Order: sequence, then C-alpha cells, then structure tokens
Amino acid sequence: MADSAREIENLLYLYAERIDAGDFDGVADLFAHGRIHGQEGGPPGAVFEGRDAVRRLYGATTRRHDDGTPRTHHAVTNARIDVDEDAGTATCSSRYLVAQATPELPLQVIVTGRYRDTFHRLEGRWWFDTRTMYVDLVGDLSHHLPPGLPL
Repeated sequence: MADSAREIENLLYLYAERIDAGDFDGVADLFAHGRIHGQEGGPPGAVFEGRDAVRRLYGATTRRHDDGTPRTHHAVTNARIDVDEDAGTATCSSRYLVAQATPELPLQVIVTGRYRDTFHRLEGRWWFDTRTMYVDLVGDLSHHLPPGLPL
C-alpha cells in the first residue's frame, strides 16, 4: 500500500514545480476536484473552484517572462500532514518561500507565507480539496504580478 502522507507531500512539491515552470494548466489540473481560497472566509469571488477557475486565477495574477516562466522558485517546507485513511481525507499545514530573479531584479525573496490544505482521495488517488494561502511577509512583487495589477 502506498504511503498517503508521502503522496500528499509530493502533491505539494508538484504544485511548486509546475508554477515555477509556468505550467498554469498543470497547476490547474491539481485542482480539478478542488478549489483555492484567496482568503480565509472570503467572499464567493475569492474562491476559485475547479480546473478552469484555478487556471484563470494564475493566468491573471502571475506574470510570465520571456522564457515562459515566472522566474521564481517556490520552496515548500514544514509540512505537517494528518491523514484519515478510513475517510479518505487529509489536512496539511506548510510554509512557503518564493524567491525570484529576472534580468532587472537580483535574486531575492519576494513573499513568504503558509498554506492550509485539505485533500481527498478519489478512486485511489489523492487530490487537493481546498487550499487557503496566507501571506506573512512581502518583498518586491513588481516582477511577479502582471503589469497593471495593483501591488
């Protein structure tokens, strides 16, 4: 039997790999059976449910540079995963740090925060159910957000 906690941990890392590669379709695929909450307890407009909504979210809020990537590196750490095998559900709290470098921006940390995730197992495979993102510290986001999006 596969280790559920390890499979969930790998989903965290796959998310980071895909967003750093500029693969917003791949990120959206991870939420085909889930949603992202832009803020905890936020209004309906802050919830992006399903693949298409998550794809629109990243397309609208994350700038891709000439190489097709956001020129970022997402590090996900301190994952505390609790699995209920019988129910096929899990929770996870983790921390993230995003570094960025562009030809105009020297390498630096641009944002840090926390993820609060829930997962569910569907036909033997683990999926994101809900991701809530919390921002703790903010640096220079001028090369991360699309032009015209307020900082």
